[in-house]
Amino acid sequence: MANRRALVKRRTAVRNTRKITRTMQLIATARFQTAFKRAVASKPYTEKLEELVGNLAGAAGDLDHPLMRVPDSPTESTLLVLTSNRGLCGGYNGNVLRKAGEHYEQDKASGVTTDLRVVGKKGVGYLQFHGWPMSESITDLDDIPTFEQVEPIANSLMDRFVRGETGSVFVAYMKFISTGKQIPVVEQILPLEAGEAGELDEGTRRSEVEFEFSPEPAELLAELLPASVRIRIFQAFTDAAVSEQVARMVAMTAATDAADDMIKRLTQQYNRARQTAITMELLDIVGGANALA
Repeated sequence: MANRRALVKRRTAVRNTRKITRTMQLIATARFQTAFKRAVASKPYTEKLEELVGNLAGAAGDLDHPLMRVPDSPTESTLLVLTSNRGLCGGYNGNVLRKAGEHYEQDKASGVTTDLRVVGKKGVGYLQFHGWPMSESITDLDDIPTFEQVEPIANSLMDRFVRGETGSVFVAYMKFISTGKQIPVVEQILPLEAGEAGELDEGTRRSEVEFEFSPEPAELLAELLPASVRIRIFQAFTDAAVSEQVARMVAMTAATDAADDMIKRLTQQYNRARQTAITMELLDIVGGANALA
């Protein structure tokens, strides 16, 4: 009887857990839809702006813009790490932090000091636990950050690069490829390269395209280059947000399915225990009747 009561209590606990995981799965699905729409909406703008900047910079010839200057021998690099504020999203944070750690160790082996700036409570807690120095921790952003929240971060990174306080800027995040594929990456944001946007349509090379500038290239790119950096960093944030929700959906779906399986097994065990108890009671009754006969 005690075994049956224990099974009932355990099954009730698992059912309560399943309600929680199922609710979190539905919430993650709703948030994924919002994050996905924003990521998809901003990606074409990001790609076309990068292409435009690359084409203009290549056609304008030699330009001396602060965001395009490559230091002779950089001794410090900045790494912006994007993690989540909440857990229960599988290996999402672990994969990003592992990729960031690889980059950190590579810089260390090259004699370059890495200035770590971490977004998300999970990343901050991880680095604090491992004793890695952080110059900035940001934990007050929304689950799906807006451009207004990301812009000050991008401006701060550009200011440090222009002042010569860092020789390069990288961002570590989970890049969203599709609903079924997200990969942790470390991408270079600064310095910008004139040829990084790729080739034009129909195989036309950027250097073969002629432009008439109004205003002058330096003045035009002075506006476009910072805008390109801001939108690339914002795209990284949007990719990270949608990837987090995908990871949480998958993790909560797996947890809900596991709870369903456990409930079935506990129900079977309870039914077998109940059947055994009934059989024993019947045997006792039959045995008593035979003794009285």
